[in-house]
Formats: sequence, C-alpha cells, structure tokens
Amino acid sequence: MTPAPFRVRSRRPVRADTVSLTLEPVEGPCPPFLPGQFTMIYARGVGEIPISISGRTRAGGYLQTIRAVGAVSRALCHARRGDLVGVRGPYGTAWDVPAAAGMDVVVAAGGLGLAALRPVVRELVAHRSRYGRISLIVGTRAPMTLLYPRDLARWSHAGIDVQVTVDHPDHAWQGPVGLVTRLVDRIVFEPRRTAAFVCGPEAMMCAVADDLVRRGVPAARIVLSLERNMKCGVGRCGHCQLGPLLLCLDGPVVSYERAARLLAVKEL
Repeated sequence: MTPAPFRVRSRRPVRADTVSLTLEPVEGPCPPFLPGQFTMIYARGVGEIPISISGRTRAGGYLQTIRAVGAVSRALCHARRGDLVGVRGPYGTAWDVPAAAGMDVVVAAGGLGLAALRPVVRELVAHRSRYGRISLIVGTRAPMTLLYPRDLARWSHAGIDVQVTVDHPDHAWQGPVGLVTRLVDRIVFEPRRTAAFVCGPEAMMCAVADDLVRRGVPAARIVLSLERNMKCGVGRCGHCQLGPLLLCLDGPVVSYERAARLLAVKEL
C-alpha cells in the first residue's frame, strides 16, 4: 500500500484536457507490466487514482495518459518535469494478446480507451505475422481530441486497418461521422476466428460487443476493460465491486461472456 517514488521525466500535452507523462522510478528497476494492467498513481497531498499503463519508455519507465476530470487527475496533468509522484502496481488482469495468434483481431477504442489499448496494438504490430486481419476502430469526440495520431499513422503503414470516426467533425474532417459502432460493419473479419479487445465508455463497449456477437464472434473471445471506483487496487476496500468481481483483482480485463449479465444489472 506504500507508493514508490517515481519522477516525471517528460510531460506531453495530448489535447486540451489530457497529457501523457513518462514516469521513471527513483530507485531500482521499474516493475514489468502486461498490456491492460494499471497503476495507482498518487499526487502528493491530493490523492490517488488508477491509470492504465499505455507503454514502456526507452529508459524502462511507464507511459501513462491522463485526462483531467477530478482533483487528482488535474494535479497529475499539471505535474512538471522533475516532479515526484507515487506509484503502486502494476495491478489487475491483462489483455491476452498471444491467445489471439492465428485469428483475425478487432481492437475497438472509444474516447480515452485507446490509452489502455495502445500496448495491445503495439504487441500486434511487433508480431504482425502471427495474426490474420487486424482492424483498429476508434471513436472520438472531435478530430482535435484524437489520441496518438502519429501512432495511428504508423500502425496503418504496418498493415493494420485503422478507421476513425468522430462525433463532431471540423471543416477539414473527411472521415466517418458518428458512433464507433458504425465502423463494425466497415471492417472485414472471419467471425468464428476472431478475437476482440474493447475499451471505452461502458455503453460503447456493450454496443460494440453486442454487434460483434450478432456477427458471430463468440462472447468468450470478446474482452472488455471495465472501470469502477478503485480505491486500494488490491481487493481490500470493495469500492470496485461488480457483482461477484472485484475489478482491481478480477479485472479490469474481463470477457464479455462473463461481464454481460453483470453489466445488465441496474446500479442504484
């Protein structure tokens, strides 16, 4: 439960309310992580929140993309190079990318969900020959809110079918407009030989998963990254409970086969 001190090595604004921080441990090596896992990051004097790990830096630290939506995330977004933060983890279940070998792969991201899925796509690109068709569909509010545009361009050149839709186009936007679910019908995959990784707002994830199931993708091979109010990260506080699951331990990555009935229960 004691955060390890990490130093902010760089801070890069991604959009008006979002930054990417590179964090490196002050002492010792950085603990390894698996795609889909998260850390608990502590802003000194403010509090602690869970943040997905978006990648590893060349120096062996973490890349973490954070949107300012509350007191802790705002404090982290305003951190400067050289500042200290506390880090615990990595925690949680991971995207099992190797299990998709030999299959077509669909990666679907909505909003900030691409931050959690970035390690998945990097793994797919690094071992491109192991997989069949790979499609990445991304939905974002507006062109200016799109995460990692340079990565998207590189992935497209690496043999990934990258498609992006926006809710509110600007005068220069020439791509699709509307919900990310509209892109499911635009991509090509063999349903019975497909694995899907989905992250974004809960309604978006359920809609994408339902569309994939209707097209014949087994629910057991559709995995979601679920978000709840995590406080401890180690299964002690119970704040992240979803039915029988504690998402800091049993998640955040959960199969749609398991999650669908739990998400259907109305929360009071």
